[in-house]
Amino acid sequence: MNRGTTSGRIEARFAALREEGRAGLVTYVMAADPDYGTSLEILKGLPEAGADIIELGVMYSDPMADGPAIQAAGIRAKAAGARVTKTLDMVRSFRGGDDTTPIILMGYYNPIYIYGVEKFLSDARAAGVDGLIVVDLPPEEDSELCLPALEAGMHFIRLATPTTDDARLPAVLANTSGFVYYVSVAGITGTKSAAADTTHAAVARLKRHTDLPVAVGFGIKSPEQASEVAEVADAAVVGSAIVQTIADNLDADGKAGPGTVEAVLKFTRDLAGGVRNASHQAAE
Repeated sequence: MNRGTTSGRIEARFAALREEGRAGLVTYVMAADPDYGTSLEILKGLPEAGADIIELGVMYSDPMADGPAIQAAGIRAKAAGARVTKTLDMVRSFRGGDDTTPIILMGYYNPIYIYGVEKFLSDARAAGVDGLIVVDLPPEEDSELCLPALEAGMHFIRLATPTTDDARLPAVLANTSGFVYYVSVAGITGTKSAAADTTHAAVARLKRHTDLPVAVGFGIKSPEQASEVAEVADAAVVGSAIVQTIADNLDADGKAGPGTVEAVLKFTRDLAGGVRNASHQAAE
């Protein structure tokens, strides 16, 4: 497949959001957390609850960029038998009922390397994956996965951070596609929240360097914070707070109860309400 011939779901979703004059909600869940069946039910329910784009976490035993909530989710997923193959099965099952919501796999390079890059890209694309976020591959290693992914028609979404200065930014953006993910705080996921004025300035700076949409995450824990981000960015990304909602609704044995799925979807609806109520001012 030639570079650039992607499924088009990400581009179509951001185009639709521009037509609606609003930012999007990007939600993150760990595949197979707390078990395969519950995780798949949550995944299938997220679009109706208001998720515009879904990030699906690929379990890895050494998640260096993740905070306690997502680390714990990875432990639960591992205990539930999470594998790359099963994650792709989840995407395939999701696509049986939803062919429009973009799905991005988020994780680390090691599981992909072990699976085999060429086979992984072929299988992921066939399953219905639209893009990858691989947090431990810098631009200097683009030949490992980023460039093959682009050649295979898969978006490769890069992270920019508060420490990514103007000298470094061109390298970060060079092969980025789909959108840019701005990490609004320095450090691991789910531990801090960024100030609105700082986020506004950061998004404006990124917009001067790229025409890609800018999504902001790593510090959004409430509908109010999602609304603040949605005023200035093209999308708000919520991960740890959703994953923590799963954890908070497990029983004493760490198993999903009858209200687990609905609790997650209700929280997602609340987040979506915050995003949709924002006075969106992000630059085109």
